[in-house]
Amino acid sequence: MASLEVDKIRNIAVVAHGGAGKTTLVEAMLFDSASTDRFGNVEDGTTTTDYEPEEIARKITITSSIAFCGWNGHRINLIDTPGFINFLEDTRGCLRAVDGAIVIVSAISGVKAETQKIWKYASEFEVPMVVFINKMDKETANFFRAVGELEKAFGTEALPLQVPIGSGDSFTGIVDLIKMKAFKFNNGKAEESDIPAEILAEVEEYRRKLVEKIAESDDTLLEKYLEGGMLSDDEIIKGVREGSLTKRFIPVTCGSAIRNIAVPQLLDTVLLCLPSPSEMVRISPIRGKNPKDGKEIERKPLKTEPLSAYVFKTIADPYAGRLSIFRVYSGIFRADSNILNATTGAKERIGQVFYLMGKKQVSAQTIGPGEIGVVAKLKETYTGDTLSDESHPIVFEKVKFTDPIISYAIAPKSKGDEDKVSTSLHRILEEDPTLRFQRDEETKEMLLSGMGQVHLEVTLERLKRKFGVEVVMKTPKVPYKETIKVLTRAQGRYKKQSGGRGQYGDCYIEIEPLPRGGGYEFVDKIVGGSIPRQYIPAVEKGIIETMHEGVIAGYPIVDLKVKLYDGSYHTVDSSEMAFKIAGSMALKKAIQDAKPVLLEPIMQVEVITPDDTLGSVIGDLNSKRGRVQGVEPQAGGNQKITSLVPMSEMLTYANQLHSLTSGRGFYSMEFLHYEELPAHLTQKIIAEREAQKKEKAEEK
Repeated sequence: MASLEVDKIRNIAVVAHGGAGKTTLVEAMLFDSASTDRFGNVEDGTTTTDYEPEEIARKITITSSIAFCGWNGHRINLIDTPGFINFLEDTRGCLRAVDGAIVIVSAISGVKAETQKIWKYASEFEVPMVVFINKMDKETANFFRAVGELEKAFGTEALPLQVPIGSGDSFTGIVDLIKMKAFKFNNGKAEESDIPAEILAEVEEYRRKLVEKIAESDDTLLEKYLEGGMLSDDEIIKGVREGSLTKRFIPVTCGSAIRNIAVPQLLDTVLLCLPSPSEMVRISPIRGKNPKDGKEIERKPLKTEPLSAYVFKTIADPYAGRLSIFRVYSGIFRADSNILNATTGAKERIGQVFYLMGKKQVSAQTIGPGEIGVVAKLKETYTGDTLSDESHPIVFEKVKFTDPIISYAIAPKSKGDEDKVSTSLHRILEEDPTLRFQRDEETKEMLLSGMGQVHLEVTLERLKRKFGVEVVMKTPKVPYKETIKVLTRAQGRYKKQSGGRGQYGDCYIEIEPLPRGGGYEFVDKIVGGSIPRQYIPAVEKGIIETMHEGVIAGYPIVDLKVKLYDGSYHTVDSSEMAFKIAGSMALKKAIQDAKPVLLEPIMQVEVITPDDTLGSVIGDLNSKRGRVQGVEPQAGGNQKITSLVPMSEMLTYANQLHSLTSGRGFYSMEFLHYEELPAHLTQKIIAEREAQKKEKAEEK
C-alpha cells in the first residue's frame, strides 16, 4: 500500500462512555467504506476491533484497537478506544497520537462522567472533536435533549449540522442542514429525498442558527447576512470547517450505528470538520527536544523532514514478541532499516512494518508522515518512547498516566511459580503503563495495582491466557505500624548454661517516642565498660530485628529513640549472639510498658461525583471514618470532594463508588501520613494476628 499525501489522512479516535456504541460505529464505518465485507456484531463477538477474548466475553472494549478505511479519496485511521472507567488511561494515551475525535453521546443517557473525563483528555492534547448522537432508533431517544446536555457539560455551543427524521421506531434518517436535503435509510442504504413537511419548520430554524453562527465568524459574511443576503453553500462549508478546527463550536451529527443509519454522512463530516496532520500543526505544532542539549526542535509533517515517530501503545504477544504501535510525525519510517530510540539512546533494528486492521497486519514497506503503523520485536522500546533519525534526534514529551487507585495481593496457584508470575506480569506491564507490580517488603506480599477491580481481573485473565500462569487475588494487607506513647526503661538479661561454655548478655535500655515520621534513633550511653565496645552493635542489631518484627501485632515499630545506658558481661560466656538476644528481650519488655499503639496509613482522597449523588457519597465517606476537607463545584454538574480516609476503608472503594453513582463517579487517592488507630480497632487487629499465629503453629 503506497503511503498517502498528508492532507488526505485523518487520524481519528472514536471515544465515549462504555456502551455508547463506539465499536459498532467503527464497524459500520469499515463496512460502509467497503474496508470489510461484513458488518460484525458486538453480541456475537465478530467485530474487527474487539477481538481479544476478554473483550468478546465481557462485550466491552478493554484495549484500544486500530483500523483504517478509505473514503472519498482519503485515508481515515480509526482508533476504537475503551470507555469503561477502569481503562480510560488507554484512551488518553491514544488521544496523544490523533488529530481529531468522534465523541459519541447516547440519545438516551446523554453525557456521562466518563464522557466528561475523555473530553478533558482531548482538550489536553488540543484535539478538535465532532459529536455523533447515537441510538436515535431507541424508544426514549431525544436528540435535542442530548444537544442541550452537551452545551451544559462542556460550556461550548453545540451546533447541529443535521437533525433527525423521527426517533425510536420511527427514526428513518437525517436532514443535512448544509445541503438542506433529507437522507432516508433502508437496510443501510441512503436515498436522498425532500425534507418531510412535518419537520420543515424545525429544520429551517436550525438552518438559520447554523447560518448565523457562520456569519458571526467573519465581518464580510456578517455584513452580507445582515443586509439580507444568503450565504452560499461554499461559504457555509468553509465556516463550519474553520469553526470546528478552532473549537468555536461543537459540530453535532446523529444516527444509529447498530442500524447503520447516517454513518456515511458522519464520514463526510469527519473529512469536513477534523484536520489532516498538515492542518493539525496550525493547532498544535510538532515540537520536541534535542536529547543532546535540551533545546526545543520543531518538525513539519513532510516526507523530506528527518524521521520522528512516537510509540503510543505496546502489545505484548507471547508469539510475535512486543508490538510497538507508532504515529509518524515527520519523515518516512522504512522497513529493514536502523533507527534511534531517542528517549533511551538505544539503536533499534527495524524489520517488517505494518498497518493494522484490528488484529490483522497489512504489510507495508514505508509509513509516511501522519500515518499510524506497527513494528515487532524492538528490544528496548516501550510506550512513550520517541523513534527518530540517528543524525537528527528528537524526543517528544511522554503522556503521564494516572497512578493506580486500587491494589490486590496475588499469589500463584501452584507453589514455586513466584518467578514465573513475576516474569509474565512484567511482560503484561509493558503493554499497560497504568499497572504496577511490586513486592511489599513489610507484608511480604506480591501486590498488583491498577485502575479498578475489573482492570486487575482482566489483567489476570490475560496472564493465564497469554503466559499460562494462574494466580489467586485477595485483598492486600494494610501496612500498619507500631509505635509507643511514653518513655520507659527495661532490662534484657540472657543467661544460658548447659554444660561447657554458656551464653551471657545483659543490657539496660530507655525508649521514648519520636515525632510522627521521626524513624529510628540509637544512642550509645555506655560508660566505664559495663558492656564491651564489640558487643554494642550486637545489642542494636537485636533491637532493629525486633523493630522489624513488631511486638504487639507483628508490624514494624517506628518513631522510636533507644538509649543503651548500662549492662554487664561475662569474660568467658558473653558473645555477640547473647547480647543480640538481650537487646531484643529488653525492647520487648520496654514496649509493653510504653503504651504501645498501632498506626494506620491515611489517604488523601479526591472523589468526582454528580450533584445528585453528592450526599450519598459524603455520607459513605463519613461512615468510613473519613474527614471531608472540602467540596468544590466542577464542570458538567459534578462536585469534587476532598477527604482524608484510612487506607483500610478504601481497599474496595472502586466498586462501592461505582454502585453509589451508577458508574458516573471516579476517584484518585495518594498516601498522606500515618495516624493512631482507635483502641477498639487495635484490639481487633491484635486478636486477628494472634489467631493467625495460632493457626500457623497448628499447621506445623
